[in-house]
Amino acid sequence: MQTKLAQIGITEDSTGATTSPIYTATAYEHKGLGKSTGYDYTRTKNPTRSNFEEAFAALENGTATFAASSGMAAIQLVCTLFKPGDEVLVSFDLYGGTFRLFDFYESQYNIKFKYVSFADLDEVNAHINDSTKAFFIEPITNPSMIEVPLAPLYTMAKNNDIMTVLDNTFLTPYYYRPLEDNADAVVHSATKYIGGHNDVLAGVVTVNDKTLSDKLNEHHNMIGATLSPFDSYLLLRGLKTLHVRMDRVTENALALAEHFESHPAVQEVLYSGRTGMMSLRLTEEYDVGALLENIEVCTFAESLGGTETFITFPFTQTHADMPDEEKIKRGIDDKLIRLSVGLEDPEDIKNDLNKALKKAKKI
Repeated sequence: MQTKLAQIGITEDSTGATTSPIYTATAYEHKGLGKSTGYDYTRTKNPTRSNFEEAFAALENGTATFAASSGMAAIQLVCTLFKPGDEVLVSFDLYGGTFRLFDFYESQYNIKFKYVSFADLDEVNAHINDSTKAFFIEPITNPSMIEVPLAPLYTMAKNNDIMTVLDNTFLTPYYYRPLEDNADAVVHSATKYIGGHNDVLAGVVTVNDKTLSDKLNEHHNMIGATLSPFDSYLLLRGLKTLHVRMDRVTENALALAEHFESHPAVQEVLYSGRTGMMSLRLTEEYDVGALLENIEVCTFAESLGGTETFITFPFTQTHADMPDEEKIKRGIDDKLIRLSVGLEDPEDIKNDLNKALKKAKKI
């Protein structure tokens, strides 16, 4: 995997270029009727996007990847596979933007999204009926960082002819490749760890099945939320260091999780033990707003997966559009912060948070 990532995107270009060229052309010349180079119009297919899609599909051990203009566009592409009356079982604890999109599809198109704890197989089984068409699973939930046991879910899905869709944004292909375990579709917000530098907005869907691939290809082209050539290039560039970055952020997150387990300001550390994603729940004696106003090394921002340590306040940021009662059910309260641990010296991150927490203590 490390060698694949380090050399990803190298093509047999006639110039000998060692990075993927960026083809900005929107249209491609035909030499005659029925004579196409394979590229006609860039929404349908673009050489730079194709280079990324083919390389990413190989990383996932899939047959086809579809690069979309955002992570939400990637999830919306998956939603086009469902029709009115279909039901989808969804991770109870998941990204707020996904909740918002599913709520829209339910209200506008009568596609039912039922929220279940995938860690409770009895609960999942109880919700399966003839209309259940898919499981939509976050293997590590956002922001509670609950790791879901996937093997029994794959078995349950196959036995009931249910499609499995995994949002693998937190884990990336470096830590987990769901298609190797017979998942049907894998979604990433490539804005995050795949791009890795907080400078590109993108999403991907990867599949193995040809029938599924053909449907997604048709819908992707028809809708037109395809990834630009330059952004495709940025994802290839980001992937070259994915393994190095994931190793480092995991090492840093482990150190922070250990540090805060016994910290007087922290009621609960939520961390799966993999990736740089973790959440902290502060005690009542500490004010989240004051903490966020006093950090200097870390950055208060609404994203994840970059080189810098970002702190997000899910209650008013990532899950803002989720009703308060739904947030509280999921443990998303005004004491919870989510950290995307970056590549800084871990001692600098610790010291920054310790200093900010001292100023955040209520008098």
